[in-house]
Amino acid sequence: MFNFVDLPVQLHDVESIDRDGKRFYPVKEGVEYPSITTITSFRKAAFFKEWRKRVGEEVANRKTARATSRGTEFHSIAEHYLKNETITADNFAPLPFSLFQMARSTLDRISDIHCLESALYSDLLGIAGRVDCIANFDGVLSVIDFKTSDKEKKEKWIENYFVQETAYAVMFYERTGLQPKQIVTIIATEEGSCQVIKKTNLDYYYSLLKDYIDDFNAANAKTKQPV
Repeated sequence: MFNFVDLPVQLHDVESIDRDGKRFYPVKEGVEYPSITTITSFRKAAFFKEWRKRVGEEVANRKTARATSRGTEFHSIAEHYLKNETITADNFAPLPFSLFQMARSTLDRISDIHCLESALYSDLLGIAGRVDCIANFDGVLSVIDFKTSDKEKKEKWIENYFVQETAYAVMFYERTGLQPKQIVTIIATEEGSCQVIKKTNLDYYYSLLKDYIDDFNAANAKTKQPV
């Protein structure tokens, strides 16, 4: 059974809105912040544009839809499991359920769950997002992100994952005063492995995060039309 920890403050849920292909969170009256996924996706836009050109739109759309569906359902299963709800194969598609079965022993390393699928934001950085999980992992307070993939990822390919997770650590600290000490990426792969990447050098990724935000804000300012 997974246990949940009472936070020193209550986190209020915020629903995102989509506008011009970007996601924003109206965190308070008259204030909305771009989502961290929108910011990290901006950095990868050129890569994905070239990838789509290389494989063709039809193949790219099919692969993207499959990966999105697989990831969304895996997230859902993991969330139900961590909420101590009964998980059966009858309720989920075979592929996400098999990925969950493979990742289950890794998920069992989680304890003292502080938040799960919770909206967070930072006034300091002007960003927001919805974190997968903040809990102890191997006994250390961590931002935990659930991913799926065809195969294991090289770390140089997924810098954006680490930047995004660091952003959640900053948001959580700002909202609660509790400071995650590490970020953990759990990647369940179709080739049969569950890859776990732990990072503790959050200062390094915080510096990258500020660069990501600056680049996004600069580009967004250029595209704004005069009133």
